[in-house]
Amino acid sequence: MDTPEPLIVHATAVAVNERAVLIKGASGSGKSSLGLDMMARGAALIADDRVILTPHEGAVLLSCPDPLQGKIEARGVGILYADFVDAVELALVVDMDHVETERMPPSRGITYFNQTFPLLHNVASQHFPAAIMQYLRMESTD
Repeated sequence: MDTPEPLIVHATAVAVNERAVLIKGASGSGKSSLGLDMMARGAALIADDRVILTPHEGAVLLSCPDPLQGKIEARGVGILYADFVDAVELALVVDMDHVETERMPPSRGITYFNQTFPLLHNVASQHFPAAIMQYLRMESTD
């Protein structure tokens, strides 16, 4: 059986405790801003603008194309440089194009390489970056 080719998506990715969040959405949706806010709270940059998804031994690893490593855009400021991590296992996906309207949202998922990952919609609240940080710190959300 052939291994699927890596997938490159327009997104931002950061990691906490070797668990990554993929932040996807249209240009200007706040992907980099959310990533920067999480980095200010202790998350590590994986990639900004383009993220490589690679299937590997039952997991999906996130990494950055070489020319973009260690760079993240801050709208209105420019390109910022940061330490970065590579090949971190995907744990969560955030879709910035859809705003969450439910106080207690239903479980949602998104599939990459025949694996389904938890999916959150954009929460228009100051606590959202902290909530994602806590989500990634915990082994389980059950």
